[in-house]
Amino acid sequence: MSALRAAAEETRLRVLVLLAEGELSVSDLTDILGQSQPRISRHLKVLVEAGLVARHREGAWAFFRLAEGAASESVQTLLDALDRADPRFAEDRDRLAAVRGRRSEAAQAFFARLAPRWDELRSLHVSEDDVEAAILAAVGPAPIRNLLDLGTGTGRMLRLLAPKAERAVGLDASHDMLAVARASLAREGLHRVELRQGDLHAPPFPRGGFDLVVMHQVLHYLDDPARAVEQAARLLVPGGRLLVVDFAPHGIEQLRETQAHRRLGFAQDQMAAWFDEAGLAPEIGRDLPPPAGGGADRLTVSLWLGRDRRAAHSTGTALRREVA
Repeated sequence: MSALRAAAEETRLRVLVLLAEGELSVSDLTDILGQSQPRISRHLKVLVEAGLVARHREGAWAFFRLAEGAASESVQTLLDALDRADPRFAEDRDRLAAVRGRRSEAAQAFFARLAPRWDELRSLHVSEDDVEAAILAAVGPAPIRNLLDLGTGTGRMLRLLAPKAERAVGLDASHDMLAVARASLAREGLHRVELRQGDLHAPPFPRGGFDLVVMHQVLHYLDDPARAVEQAARLLVPGGRLLVVDFAPHGIEQLRETQAHRRLGFAQDQMAAWFDEAGLAPEIGRDLPPPAGGGADRLTVSLWLGRDRRAAHSTGTALRREVA
């Protein structure tokens, strides 16, 4: 009952309607509702304390979304009963679209500055379409309950896999990259994906909460990739799976300077050892060589899939090695 009382005030009800469309910051809500930051913050504080809204920090920013649980189910019933054609709600949605448009423009400007470097890297390996097809084949057709993308970057893996998941979360250390991800996910209509800022070596999630964790083109940037694999494995439910996509060993030293790569790829046996130490039964180790021709300085993309041993159904501890 206290939760419904908290939701009954007009501005707080408008906030809940907006948050039903996806995660928003205090600044977003201030722009949309035309109210002062202190006033919006007070309303959000009431909603958070009532258990209706969840809050998380991203550096100096704070983001809010509808909370999960019994209280949120009551609010969802309330929201379903509202007349979404009400002029107030319609105007709020129009302003929300404008805010997302400005966010998208800023994200695209940031991405445009980085695009030449990424285009250079992509030219060295098999097409992204082929990589994504291999990822979908490895994940399989079964629905995903809880998905986590570690080092989500622009949200590419979330755009690929979130439609298969009941809940999808992305983590990245960069606020700028998360801004790009928010804009790209919004363009795909994936407004309910959760994005968090944090360290891959110490993910801000309780252990055992995800049945699929993805690390796509992340490990080669890290000082301690083995620890990152171990921390990712701790987040899996019994029998959950970790999918790693990165490069096979190579000798393109210039990537350390031009792309900030710390490691020049990973061998199949090295990843198998890290999986074993993290309590994972390796299931797939697949290489995707670059197209023929184009010179010697080319990259092979590798894909590894491991399952938490607490409920693993594996026929052995050796990787099944495939070369596409």
